[in-house]
Amino acid sequence: MKGGLLLKGGVLLKKVGVLLNKGGVLAKGVVLVVGLYLFLKFILPLFTAPLPANLIFLYLVLTVAGIVIFGTISGESTEEFFGPIVRFLSGEGQTGSMKIARLLVLVLFPLLVGWQTYATAVPSDMPPAESRTIHPAPPGEFVGLSNPIPNTPENVMMGKGLFAAFCSPCHGANFDGKGPAARGFDPPPANFVDAGTIAQLQESYLYWRIKKGGVGLPVEGMPWKSAMPRWELELPDEWVWKIIMGEYDGAHQKPRTWE
Repeated sequence: MKGGLLLKGGVLLKKVGVLLNKGGVLAKGVVLVVGLYLFLKFILPLFTAPLPANLIFLYLVLTVAGIVIFGTISGESTEEFFGPIVRFLSGEGQTGSMKIARLLVLVLFPLLVGWQTYATAVPSDMPPAESRTIHPAPPGEFVGLSNPIPNTPENVMMGKGLFAAFCSPCHGANFDGKGPAARGFDPPPANFVDAGTIAQLQESYLYWRIKKGGVGLPVEGMPWKSAMPRWELELPDEWVWKIIMGEYDGAHQKPRTWE
């Protein structure tokens, strides 16, 4: 039974390969863009935090630009790439079902763009799907932890260096949430200088958030999940604690303590 399914799957893949070879660069490019979108939208979130829509769009734009450059290296490849598009849009040599398909594309595509623009711009008074808590409660294992690293100038300086290497691309060299990659995220990275962020939190809370990242948020942290990586996979605990010290010192804030 399994052998038969594998054989049918192999035949199907072979047919798809033949169609792609016949379609040329354009067909392969379309498959690549669709495959990339499906990977970024549905597969990658299984292993890390979901990517923001604008970041996915950026990756797709860069991919399309690369495909266009590759497909227009020579005059022959340019004709192979743009020829099917021009013939489809102009209706040259089309009969029957292709004419219907062209008509549907020319009618439905503007309607789809208009509807998407309207849905994005129109104000909504609907509440979010989940009631969101900006600072959800951490798991019990992280409650009340204290920083085991001595708060010395050397450790603070090392923490700032680690912050610059791993955190500043998003949270900014000035700890203000305006790093070079910040524009790609919605919601934006936290501004640690703001008195409403880390000044309201204990060091143990930051330790949890840095270690577990966006994928570690509970349901009350939805629907706008953080895109922060799960740093426990890359950074030892000692580095995480030093980064926390560097964050507070660089942002000119003090961690909240038990009252």
